[in-house]
Amino acid sequence: MTGNIVLIGFMGVGKGRTARMLAEKSERFAVDCDDLLESFTNMKVKKIFKNHGEAYFRTLERRVAVWLAEQVRNTVISTGGGFLKVPNLSDIGKVIYLHAEFEQIMEAIYSHPNAKKKIKKRPLLKDMDAVENLFNERLPLYRQVADFEVPVGGRSIDAVTDDILRYLLSAQGTY
Repeated sequence: MTGNIVLIGFMGVGKGRTARMLAEKSERFAVDCDDLLESFTNMKVKKIFKNHGEAYFRTLERRVAVWLAEQVRNTVISTGGGFLKVPNLSDIGKVIYLHAEFEQIMEAIYSHPNAKKKIKKRPLLKDMDAVENLFNERLPLYRQVADFEVPVGGRSIDAVTDDILRYLLSAQGTY
């Protein structure tokens, strides 16, 4: 076992914040897949999509996934919304799906103190029908690949991380 905890879920569910608190509570490091991609390419995710397209971005995600599975141990990993499609996801660690209803996610994004910045970072938000369709398309996939699903809508990060830690302890004895 890698001892890794892999957080998946739709944009805006709080994967990064949850990863940081979970890392603190479990005495692990936290890494963000988008940060790894940006570091590897020396480009922001938005620019990778703009200059090279989604297919190239997904290829980079698969490279990051291989590196994580081979090199990273005892770490909390927050992923991008589409990372669930990498073929070796379960090899990286325990996969935890952070779930919220679509309306809860949009409310969290638009009411965030840095909403303008968050929205600008996500060009997909310009077409709400496309965003909702993507959410509905991915929902069964998240559930299919996850070892555990945690509801996050309207809950504190502290409560969410406690649920994850309880699951990990019950699933492994100690994790």
